[in-house]
Amino acid sequence: MDVLTSKSASDPEGYLAHPVNAYKLVKRLNTDWLELENLVLQDTTSGFIANLTIQRQFFPTEEDETGAAKALMRLQDTYKLDPETLSRGNLPGTKYRSFLTVGDCFGMGKTAYNDGDYYHTVLWMEQALKQHDEGEDTAVSKVEILDYLSYAVFQFGDLHRAMELTRRLISLDGTHERAGSNLRYFEKLLEKEREEKEKEKSVNKTLTTTEAMVQSGAYERPLDYLPERDIYEALCRGEGVKMTPRRQKRLFCRYHDGNRNPHLLIAPFKEEDEWDSPHIVRYYDVMSDEEIEKIKQLAKPRLARATVRDPKTGVLTVASYRVSKSSWLEEDDDPVVAKVNQRMQQITGLTVKTAELLQVANYGMGGQYEPHFDFSRKDEPDAFKRLGTGNRVATFLNYMSDVEAGGATVFPDFGAALWPKKGTAVFWYNLFKSGEGDYRTRHAACPVLVGCKWGLTMAVSEATLEVSPACRLYVPPACAQADT
Repeated sequence: MDVLTSKSASDPEGYLAHPVNAYKLVKRLNTDWLELENLVLQDTTSGFIANLTIQRQFFPTEEDETGAAKALMRLQDTYKLDPETLSRGNLPGTKYRSFLTVGDCFGMGKTAYNDGDYYHTVLWMEQALKQHDEGEDTAVSKVEILDYLSYAVFQFGDLHRAMELTRRLISLDGTHERAGSNLRYFEKLLEKEREEKEKEKSVNKTLTTTEAMVQSGAYERPLDYLPERDIYEALCRGEGVKMTPRRQKRLFCRYHDGNRNPHLLIAPFKEEDEWDSPHIVRYYDVMSDEEIEKIKQLAKPRLARATVRDPKTGVLTVASYRVSKSSWLEEDDDPVVAKVNQRMQQITGLTVKTAELLQVANYGMGGQYEPHFDFSRKDEPDAFKRLGTGNRVATFLNYMSDVEAGGATVFPDFGAALWPKKGTAVFWYNLFKSGEGDYRTRHAACPVLVGCKWGLTMAVSEATLEVSPACRLYVPPACAQADT
Protein backbone atom coordinates (compact mmCIF):
# COMPACT_ATOMS: atom_id res chain seq x y z
CA MET A 1 0.00 0.00 0.00
CA ASP A 2 2.90 2.37 0.79
CA VAL A 3 4.42 1.75 -2.66
CA LEU A 4 1.04 2.34 -4.31
CA THR A 5 0.55 5.58 -2.43
CA SER A 6 4.04 6.78 -3.30
CA LYS A 7 3.61 6.12 -7.03
CA SER A 8 0.15 7.63 -7.32
CA ALA A 9 1.00 10.72 -5.24
CA SER A 10 4.23 11.52 -7.09
CA ASP A 11 2.64 11.35 -10.56
CA PRO A 12 -1.17 11.21 -10.27
CA GLU A 13 -1.87 12.03 -13.93
CA GLY A 14 0.61 9.44 -15.18
CA TYR A 15 -0.61 6.82 -12.72
CA LEU A 16 -4.27 7.31 -13.62
CA ALA A 17 -3.47 7.29 -17.34
CA HIS A 18 -3.63 3.50 -17.02
CA PRO A 19 -7.36 2.59 -17.23
CA VAL A 20 -6.99 -0.29 -14.76
CA ASN A 21 -5.49 2.07 -12.17
CA ALA A 22 -8.33 4.53 -12.78
CA TYR A 23 -11.00 1.86 -12.37
CA LYS A 24 -9.46 0.46 -9.19
CA LEU A 25 -9.19 3.94 -7.64
CA VAL A 26 -12.86 4.70 -8.32
CA LYS A 27 -13.85 1.29 -6.95
CA ARG A 28 -11.75 1.77 -3.79
CA LEU A 29 -13.18 5.20 -3.07
CA ASN A 30 -16.75 4.09 -3.66
CA THR A 31 -17.15 0.46 -2.57
CA ASP A 32 -14.16 -0.22 -0.33
CA TRP A 33 -14.43 3.14 1.44
CA LEU A 34 -17.75 2.11 2.99
CA GLU A 35 -15.99 -0.71 4.81
CA LEU A 36 -13.36 1.73 6.07
CA GLU A 37 -16.09 4.14 7.19
CA ASN A 38 -17.80 1.43 9.22
CA LEU A 39 -14.50 0.60 10.84
CA VAL A 40 -13.41 4.10 11.78
CA LEU A 41 -16.88 5.20 12.89
CA GLN A 42 -16.19 3.14 15.97
CA ASP A 43 -13.82 5.98 16.91
CA THR A 44 -15.73 8.21 19.31
CA THR A 45 -13.84 11.35 18.31
CA SER A 46 -16.59 13.54 16.87
CA GLY A 47 -14.20 15.81 14.99
CA PHE A 48 -12.66 12.87 13.16
CA ILE A 49 -16.06 11.50 12.18
CA ALA A 50 -17.26 14.92 11.00
CA ASN A 51 -14.21 15.37 8.79
CA LEU A 52 -14.70 11.90 7.34
CA THR A 53 -18.30 12.69 6.43
CA ILE A 54 -17.35 15.99 4.78
CA GLN A 55 -14.67 14.38 2.60
CA ARG A 56 -17.01 11.59 1.50
CA GLN A 57 -19.09 13.95 -0.63
CA PHE A 58 -16.14 14.50 -2.97
CA PHE A 59 -15.58 10.79 -3.59
CA PRO A 60 -16.83 8.77 -6.59
CA THR A 61 -20.38 7.47 -6.46
CA GLU A 62 -21.97 4.17 -7.46
CA GLU A 63 -22.69 5.75 -10.84
CA ASP A 64 -18.99 6.65 -11.24
CA GLU A 65 -17.92 3.08 -10.46
CA THR A 66 -20.42 1.69 -12.95
CA GLY A 67 -19.19 4.17 -15.56
CA ALA A 68 -15.57 3.17 -14.94
CA ALA A 69 -16.42 -0.51 -15.37
CA LYS A 70 -18.28 0.19 -18.60
CA ALA A 71 -15.32 2.23 -19.82
CA LEU A 72 -13.04 -0.79 -19.37
CA MET A 73 -15.51 -2.92 -21.32
CA ARG A 74 -15.61 -0.28 -24.07
CA LEU A 75 -11.83 -0.42 -24.35
CA GLN A 76 -12.00 -4.21 -24.31
CA ASP A 77 -14.36 -4.23 -27.32
CA THR A 78 -12.87 -1.40 -29.35
CA TYR A 79 -9.27 -2.55 -29.11
CA LYS A 80 -10.03 -6.30 -29.02
CA LEU A 81 -8.48 -6.90 -25.62
CA ASP A 82 -9.27 -10.12 -23.82
CA PRO A 83 -10.05 -9.98 -20.08
CA GLU A 84 -6.69 -11.58 -19.27
CA THR A 85 -4.82 -8.71 -20.97
CA LEU A 86 -6.81 -6.08 -19.12
CA SER A 87 -6.65 -7.95 -15.83
CA ARG A 88 -2.85 -8.15 -16.04
CA GLY A 89 -2.57 -4.51 -17.13
CA ASN A 90 -0.61 -5.36 -20.26
CA LEU A 91 -1.42 -2.22 -22.24
CA PRO A 92 0.78 -0.27 -24.70
CA GLY A 93 2.43 2.96 -23.60
CA THR A 94 1.84 2.40 -19.90
CA LYS A 95 4.29 3.75 -17.35
CA TYR A 96 2.64 2.06 -14.37
CA ARG A 97 1.32 -1.49 -14.15
CA SER A 98 -1.72 -2.60 -12.23
CA PHE A 99 -3.72 -5.80 -11.85
CA LEU A 100 -7.38 -6.64 -11.45
CA THR A 101 -8.12 -8.98 -8.58
CA VAL A 102 -10.78 -11.68 -8.49
CA GLY A 103 -12.98 -9.16 -6.67
CA ASP A 104 -12.38 -6.55 -9.38
CA CYS A 105 -13.23 -9.00 -12.18
CA PHE A 106 -16.30 -10.14 -10.25
CA GLY A 107 -17.34 -6.50 -9.87
CA MET A 108 -16.97 -5.97 -13.63
CA GLY A 109 -19.14 -9.01 -14.27
CA LYS A 110 -21.82 -7.83 -11.83
CA THR A 111 -21.93 -4.41 -13.49
CA ALA A 112 -22.52 -6.05 -16.86
CA TYR A 113 -25.11 -8.43 -15.38
CA ASN A 114 -27.08 -5.60 -13.77
CA ASP A 115 -27.12 -3.86 -17.15
CA GLY A 116 -28.49 -6.97 -18.89
CA ASP A 117 -25.19 -7.35 -20.72
CA TYR A 118 -24.64 -11.10 -20.55
CA TYR A 119 -21.83 -11.04 -23.12
CA HIS A 120 -19.50 -9.15 -20.80
CA THR A 121 -20.92 -10.94 -17.76
CA VAL A 122 -19.63 -14.23 -19.15
CA LEU A 123 -16.21 -12.80 -20.07
CA TRP A 124 -15.53 -11.25 -16.67
CA MET A 125 -17.01 -14.01 -14.54
CA GLU A 126 -14.88 -16.48 -16.48
CA GLN A 127 -11.81 -14.36 -15.74
CA ALA A 128 -12.73 -14.15 -12.06
CA LEU A 129 -13.17 -17.94 -11.96
CA LYS A 130 -9.87 -18.50 -13.76
CA GLN A 131 -7.94 -16.38 -11.27
CA HIS A 132 -9.81 -18.04 -8.39
CA ASP A 133 -8.88 -21.49 -9.70
CA GLU A 134 -5.24 -20.36 -9.91
CA GLY A 135 -5.30 -19.87 -6.15
CA GLU A 136 -5.61 -16.10 -5.81
CA ASP A 137 -6.64 -15.09 -2.31
CA THR A 138 -10.06 -13.42 -2.33
CA ALA A 139 -13.19 -12.88 -0.27
CA VAL A 140 -15.37 -13.73 -3.29
CA SER A 141 -16.45 -17.38 -3.33
CA LYS A 142 -16.54 -19.65 -6.37
CA VAL A 143 -20.21 -20.26 -5.61
CA GLU A 144 -20.99 -16.56 -6.16
CA ILE A 145 -19.06 -16.50 -9.44
CA LEU A 146 -20.64 -19.72 -10.74
CA ASP A 147 -24.11 -18.46 -9.83
CA TYR A 148 -23.79 -15.43 -12.13
CA LEU A 149 -21.82 -17.27 -14.81
CA SER A 150 -24.21 -20.20 -15.20
CA TYR A 151 -27.22 -17.90 -15.60
CA ALA A 152 -25.44 -15.64 -18.11
CA VAL A 153 -24.40 -18.67 -20.16
CA PHE A 154 -28.01 -19.89 -20.10
CA GLN A 155 -29.10 -16.54 -21.56
CA PHE A 156 -27.08 -17.43 -24.67
CA GLY A 157 -29.00 -20.70 -24.97
CA ASP A 158 -26.00 -22.84 -24.05
CA LEU A 159 -27.83 -25.41 -21.94
CA HIS A 160 -24.99 -27.93 -21.82
CA ARG A 161 -22.52 -25.48 -20.34
CA ALA A 162 -25.12 -23.93 -18.04
CA MET A 163 -25.78 -27.38 -16.59
CA GLU A 164 -22.06 -28.10 -16.26
CA LEU A 165 -21.46 -24.88 -14.33
CA THR A 166 -24.55 -25.39 -12.17
CA ARG A 167 -23.46 -28.91 -11.24
CA ARG A 168 -20.08 -27.52 -10.23
CA LEU A 169 -21.83 -24.92 -8.07
CA ILE A 170 -23.93 -27.60 -6.36
CA SER A 171 -20.82 -29.71 -5.71
CA LEU A 172 -19.46 -26.75 -3.73
CA ASP A 173 -22.73 -25.89 -2.02
CA GLY A 174 -25.34 -28.63 -2.01
CA THR A 175 -27.81 -26.44 -0.13
CA HIS A 176 -27.97 -23.75 -2.82
CA GLU A 177 -31.72 -23.73 -3.54
CA ARG A 178 -31.67 -21.59 -6.68
CA ALA A 179 -28.95 -23.73 -8.24
CA GLY A 180 -30.91 -26.91 -7.58
CA SER A 181 -34.06 -25.41 -9.06
CA ASN A 182 -32.14 -24.13 -12.09
CA LEU A 183 -30.53 -27.51 -12.71
CA ARG A 184 -33.91 -29.25 -12.79
CA TYR A 185 -35.22 -26.60 -15.16
CA PHE A 186 -32.19 -26.94 -17.46
CA GLU A 187 -32.57 -30.73 -17.52
CA LYS A 188 -36.21 -30.41 -18.59
CA LEU A 189 -35.30 -27.99 -21.38
CA LEU A 190 -32.50 -30.26 -22.56
CA GLU A 191 -34.81 -33.29 -22.58
CA LYS A 192 -37.35 -31.34 -24.59
CA GLU A 193 -34.64 -30.36 -27.05
CA ARG A 194 -33.58 -33.99 -27.45
CA GLU A 195 -37.16 -35.09 -28.13
CA GLU A 196 -37.55 -32.44 -30.82
CA LYS A 197 -34.30 -33.55 -32.44
CA GLU A 198 -35.45 -37.15 -32.53
CA LYS A 199 -38.64 -36.12 -34.30
CA GLU A 200 -36.60 -34.60 -37.07
CA LYS A 201 -35.38 -37.59 -39.00
CA SER A 202 -32.91 -35.73 -41.18
CA VAL A 203 -29.69 -37.76 -41.31
CA ASN A 204 -27.53 -34.83 -42.38
CA LYS A 205 -28.86 -32.44 -39.76
CA THR A 206 -26.28 -29.84 -38.79
CA LEU A 207 -25.29 -28.96 -35.25
CA THR A 208 -27.83 -27.05 -33.23
CA THR A 209 -27.03 -23.53 -32.15
CA THR A 210 -26.40 -24.75 -28.62
CA GLU A 211 -23.96 -27.45 -29.73
CA ALA A 212 -22.12 -25.02 -31.98
CA MET A 213 -21.73 -22.61 -29.09
CA VAL A 214 -20.28 -25.29 -26.85
CA GLN A 215 -17.78 -26.38 -29.49
CA SER A 216 -16.67 -22.83 -30.27
CA GLY A 217 -16.25 -22.06 -26.58
CA ALA A 218 -17.20 -18.42 -27.10
CA TYR A 219 -20.23 -16.23 -27.65
CA GLU A 220 -20.63 -13.53 -30.25
CA ARG A 221 -20.84 -9.91 -29.25
CA PRO A 222 -24.43 -8.73 -29.82
CA LEU A 223 -25.14 -6.18 -32.54
CA ASP A 224 -26.08 -2.68 -31.41
CA TYR A 225 -27.52 0.58 -32.72
CA LEU A 226 -24.40 1.75 -34.61
CA PRO A 227 -24.37 0.45 -38.21
CA GLU A 228 -20.71 1.28 -38.82
CA ARG A 229 -19.51 -0.16 -35.50
CA ASP A 230 -16.99 -2.58 -37.03
CA ILE A 231 -15.50 0.00 -39.41
CA TYR A 232 -15.32 2.64 -36.68
CA GLU A 233 -13.59 0.38 -34.16
CA ALA A 234 -11.18 -0.99 -36.77
CA LEU A 235 -10.08 2.57 -37.62
CA CYS A 236 -9.57 3.23 -33.91
CA ARG A 237 -7.13 0.32 -33.91
CA GLY A 238 -5.38 1.73 -36.97
CA GLU A 239 -6.88 -0.95 -39.22
CA GLY A 240 -8.67 -0.33 -42.52
CA VAL A 241 -7.20 3.15 -43.11
CA LYS A 242 -7.65 3.81 -46.84
CA MET A 243 -4.43 5.73 -47.38
CA THR A 244 -3.39 4.37 -50.78
CA PRO A 245 -0.12 5.29 -52.59
CA ARG A 246 -2.19 7.13 -55.20
CA ARG A 247 -3.92 9.22 -52.54
CA GLN A 248 -0.62 9.81 -50.72
CA LYS A 249 0.80 11.44 -53.87
CA ARG A 250 -1.96 14.06 -53.73
CA LEU A 251 -1.06 15.16 -50.20
CA PHE A 252 1.49 17.90 -49.63
CA CYS A 253 3.10 20.06 -46.95
CA ARG A 254 3.41 23.81 -47.30
CA TYR A 255 3.70 27.07 -45.40
CA HIS A 256 0.34 28.76 -44.91
CA ASP A 257 0.11 32.57 -44.71
CA GLY A 258 -3.70 32.90 -44.71
CA ASN A 259 -3.86 34.38 -48.21
CA ARG A 260 -1.05 36.82 -47.36
CA ASN A 261 -2.51 37.78 -44.02
CA PRO A 262 -0.16 40.50 -42.63
CA HIS A 263 0.12 38.64 -39.31
CA LEU A 264 1.30 35.45 -41.02
CA LEU A 265 3.62 36.77 -43.72
CA ILE A 266 6.66 36.75 -41.45
CA ALA A 267 5.68 33.65 -39.45
CA PRO A 268 3.45 31.39 -41.56
CA PHE A 269 2.06 28.15 -40.16
CA LYS A 270 3.18 24.73 -41.30
CA GLU A 271 0.25 23.10 -43.07
CA GLU A 272 -0.01 19.41 -43.96
CA ASP A 273 -2.68 17.66 -46.01
CA GLU A 274 -4.23 14.82 -44.02
CA TRP A 275 -6.80 13.84 -46.63
CA ASP A 276 -7.65 14.88 -50.19
CA SER A 277 -11.45 14.57 -50.46
CA PRO A 278 -12.96 15.87 -48.32
CA HIS A 279 -9.96 18.06 -47.79
CA ILE A 280 -8.61 17.87 -44.24
CA VAL A 281 -5.50 19.78 -43.19
CA ARG A 282 -3.35 19.82 -40.08
CA TYR A 283 -1.55 22.91 -38.77
CA TYR A 284 1.53 22.67 -36.57
CA ASP A 285 2.59 24.77 -33.57
CA VAL A 286 -0.83 26.40 -33.32
CA MET A 287 -0.69 26.63 -29.53
CA SER A 288 2.32 26.81 -27.21
CA ASP A 289 2.67 24.64 -24.11
CA GLU A 290 2.12 27.71 -21.94
CA GLU A 291 -1.13 28.59 -23.75
CA ILE A 292 -2.33 25.02 -23.49
CA GLU A 293 -1.72 24.91 -19.75
CA LYS A 294 -3.52 28.22 -19.29
CA ILE A 295 -6.53 27.00 -21.27
CA LYS A 296 -6.64 23.82 -19.16
CA GLN A 297 -6.37 25.88 -15.98
CA LEU A 298 -9.34 28.03 -17.06
CA ALA A 299 -11.41 25.03 -18.12
CA LYS A 300 -10.88 22.60 -15.24
CA PRO A 301 -13.15 24.30 -12.65
CA ARG A 302 -15.97 24.40 -15.22
CA LEU A 303 -15.69 20.89 -16.61
CA ALA A 304 -18.99 19.01 -16.63
CA ARG A 305 -20.38 15.94 -18.36
CA ALA A 306 -20.51 16.65 -22.09
CA THR A 307 -23.94 16.90 -23.69
CA VAL A 308 -25.41 16.46 -27.15
CA ARG A 309 -28.20 18.43 -28.75
CA ASP A 310 -31.46 16.54 -29.17
CA PRO A 311 -32.16 16.68 -32.94
CA LYS A 312 -35.90 17.12 -32.42
CA THR A 313 -36.05 19.61 -29.55
CA GLY A 314 -32.65 21.27 -29.76
CA VAL A 315 -32.27 20.77 -26.00
CA LEU A 316 -28.92 19.64 -24.60
CA THR A 317 -28.84 16.25 -22.92
CA VAL A 318 -26.28 13.60 -21.88
CA ALA A 319 -25.85 10.46 -23.99
CA SER A 320 -24.00 7.18 -23.59
CA TYR A 321 -22.32 7.58 -26.97
CA ARG A 322 -20.53 10.73 -25.80
CA VAL A 323 -18.37 10.17 -22.74
CA SER A 324 -16.23 13.18 -21.86
CA LYS A 325 -16.22 16.39 -19.88
CA SER A 326 -16.40 19.81 -21.46
CA SER A 327 -16.49 23.50 -20.68
CA TRP A 328 -16.92 26.68 -22.69
CA LEU A 329 -14.57 29.65 -22.85
CA GLU A 330 -15.10 33.17 -24.18
CA GLU A 331 -12.64 35.91 -25.00
CA ASP A 332 -13.40 37.90 -21.85
CA ASP A 333 -12.24 34.99 -19.67
CA ASP A 334 -8.56 35.61 -20.33
CA PRO A 335 -6.28 37.31 -22.91
CA VAL A 336 -5.02 33.86 -23.92
CA VAL A 337 -8.51 32.88 -25.11
CA ALA A 338 -8.75 36.02 -27.25
CA LYS A 339 -5.26 35.40 -28.62
CA VAL A 340 -6.02 31.80 -29.61
CA ASN A 341 -9.33 32.88 -31.14
CA GLN A 342 -7.58 35.51 -33.24
CA ARG A 343 -4.97 32.99 -34.37
CA MET A 344 -7.64 30.58 -35.60
CA GLN A 345 -9.28 33.44 -37.48
CA GLN A 346 -5.99 34.29 -39.16
CA ILE A 347 -5.40 30.68 -40.19
CA THR A 348 -8.88 30.00 -41.59
CA GLY A 349 -9.73 33.43 -42.94
CA LEU A 350 -13.06 33.17 -41.10
CA THR A 351 -14.23 35.50 -38.37
CA VAL A 352 -14.80 34.15 -34.88
CA LYS A 353 -17.12 36.95 -33.79
CA THR A 354 -20.23 34.90 -34.53
CA ALA A 355 -18.67 31.48 -34.01
CA GLU A 356 -19.75 29.39 -31.06
CA LEU A 357 -17.77 29.71 -27.83
CA LEU A 358 -14.57 27.70 -27.67
CA GLN A 359 -15.27 24.24 -26.32
CA VAL A 360 -12.66 22.47 -24.21
CA ALA A 361 -13.10 18.69 -24.10
CA ASN A 362 -11.39 16.29 -21.73
CA TYR A 363 -11.48 12.57 -22.53
CA GLY A 364 -10.35 10.46 -19.61
CA MET A 365 -10.61 6.72 -19.05
CA GLY A 366 -12.38 5.23 -22.08
CA GLY A 367 -13.57 8.71 -23.12
CA GLN A 368 -15.13 8.78 -26.57
CA TYR A 369 -17.62 10.39 -28.93
CA GLU A 370 -19.10 7.85 -31.32
CA PRO A 371 -19.67 8.68 -35.04
CA HIS A 372 -21.62 11.91 -35.41
CA PHE A 373 -22.04 14.97 -37.63
CA ASP A 374 -20.97 18.44 -36.54
CA PHE A 375 -23.63 20.02 -38.78
CA SER A 376 -27.41 19.72 -38.55
CA ARG A 377 -29.24 17.65 -41.15
CA LYS A 378 -32.46 18.46 -43.00
CA ASP A 379 -34.50 16.43 -40.53
CA GLU A 380 -33.25 18.56 -37.61
CA PRO A 381 -33.41 22.18 -38.86
CA ASP A 382 -33.69 23.65 -35.36
CA ALA A 383 -30.63 21.91 -33.87
CA PHE A 384 -28.73 25.20 -33.48
CA LYS A 385 -31.68 27.56 -33.25
CA ARG A 386 -30.98 28.38 -29.60
CA LEU A 387 -27.45 29.50 -30.49
CA GLY A 388 -28.68 31.87 -33.21
CA THR A 389 -25.58 31.20 -35.32
CA GLY A 390 -26.93 28.91 -38.04
CA ASN A 391 -25.44 25.64 -39.17
CA ARG A 392 -21.84 24.62 -38.52
CA VAL A 393 -19.83 25.30 -41.65
CA ALA A 394 -16.43 24.11 -40.49
CA THR A 395 -14.58 22.53 -37.56
CA PHE A 396 -11.21 23.64 -36.18
CA LEU A 397 -9.99 21.05 -33.68
CA ASN A 398 -6.91 21.75 -31.55
CA TYR A 399 -5.13 18.83 -29.88
CA MET A 400 -3.87 19.99 -26.49
CA SER A 401 -2.21 16.71 -25.49
CA ASP A 402 -0.50 13.66 -26.82
CA VAL A 403 -2.22 10.35 -26.08
CA GLU A 404 -0.20 7.25 -25.25
CA ALA A 405 -2.70 4.88 -26.91
CA GLY A 406 -6.08 5.32 -28.59
CA GLY A 407 -7.94 8.61 -28.91
CA ALA A 408 -7.78 8.99 -32.70
CA THR A 409 -10.24 11.11 -34.70
CA VAL A 410 -11.66 8.80 -37.36
CA PHE A 411 -13.92 9.18 -40.40
CA PRO A 412 -15.67 5.84 -41.10
CA ASP A 413 -17.15 6.95 -44.44
CA PHE A 414 -13.82 7.30 -46.23
CA GLY A 415 -11.49 5.45 -43.87
CA ALA A 416 -9.29 8.17 -42.36
CA ALA A 417 -7.67 8.19 -38.92
CA LEU A 418 -6.03 11.30 -37.42
CA TRP A 419 -3.90 10.86 -34.32
CA PRO A 420 -3.60 13.51 -31.60
CA LYS A 421 -0.38 15.54 -31.61
CA LYS A 422 -0.01 18.16 -28.93
CA GLY A 423 0.04 21.71 -30.31
CA THR A 424 -1.42 20.77 -33.71
CA ALA A 425 -4.89 21.44 -35.09
CA VAL A 426 -6.97 19.85 -37.84
CA PHE A 427 -9.49 21.71 -39.97
CA TRP A 428 -12.24 20.63 -42.36
CA TYR A 429 -15.46 21.97 -43.86
CA ASN A 430 -18.74 20.31 -42.89
CA LEU A 431 -20.77 21.97 -45.64
CA PHE A 432 -20.28 22.29 -49.38
CA LYS A 433 -20.19 25.78 -50.88
CA SER A 434 -23.84 25.29 -51.79
CA GLY A 435 -24.68 25.04 -48.08
CA GLU A 436 -25.54 21.35 -48.32
CA GLY A 437 -24.07 19.09 -45.66
CA ASP A 438 -21.10 16.90 -46.55
CA TYR A 439 -22.19 13.57 -45.09
CA ARG A 440 -18.71 12.17 -45.57
CA THR A 441 -17.54 14.24 -42.58
CA ARG A 442 -19.30 11.98 -40.06
CA HIS A 443 -16.51 11.37 -37.58
CA ALA A 444 -15.74 10.05 -34.11
CA ALA A 445 -13.37 10.48 -31.19
CA CYS A 446 -12.06 7.00 -30.41
CA PRO A 447 -11.91 5.80 -26.79
CA VAL A 448 -8.74 6.77 -24.95
CA LEU A 449 -6.95 3.52 -24.14
CA VAL A 450 -4.03 4.94 -22.17
CA GLY A 451 -3.57 8.57 -21.23
CA CYS A 452 -5.72 11.67 -21.10
CA LYS A 453 -6.89 13.59 -24.17
CA TRP A 454 -7.54 17.31 -24.25
CA GLY A 455 -9.08 19.14 -27.20
CA LEU A 456 -10.16 22.69 -28.01
CA THR A 457 -12.77 23.10 -30.74
CA MET A 458 -14.05 26.11 -32.63
CA ALA A 459 -17.24 25.49 -34.61
CA VAL A 460 -17.51 28.02 -37.45
CA SER A 461 -21.13 28.89 -38.18
CA GLU A 462 -23.08 30.13 -41.21
CA ALA A 463 -23.39 33.55 -39.57
CA THR A 464 -19.61 33.76 -39.83
CA LEU A 465 -19.78 33.64 -43.61
CA GLU A 466 -22.27 36.51 -43.74
CA VAL A 467 -20.01 38.97 -41.93
CA SER A 468 -16.51 37.89 -42.90
CA PRO A 469 -14.94 39.84 -45.80
CA ALA A 470 -12.01 37.42 -45.68
CA CYS A 471 -14.29 34.54 -46.53
CA ARG A 472 -15.59 36.28 -49.65
CA LEU A 473 -12.08 37.10 -50.81
CA TYR A 474 -10.34 33.90 -49.90
CA VAL A 475 -11.33 30.27 -50.14
CA PRO A 476 -8.97 28.19 -47.98
CA PRO A 477 -7.62 24.96 -49.52
CA ALA A 478 -9.91 22.93 -47.27
CA CYS A 479 -12.92 24.68 -48.80
CA ALA A 480 -11.89 24.11 -52.39
CA GLN A 481 -13.93 20.98 -52.94
CA ALA A 482 -16.62 20.18 -55.44
CA ASP A 483 -20.29 20.66 -54.58
CA THR A 484 -21.07 17.09 -55.55
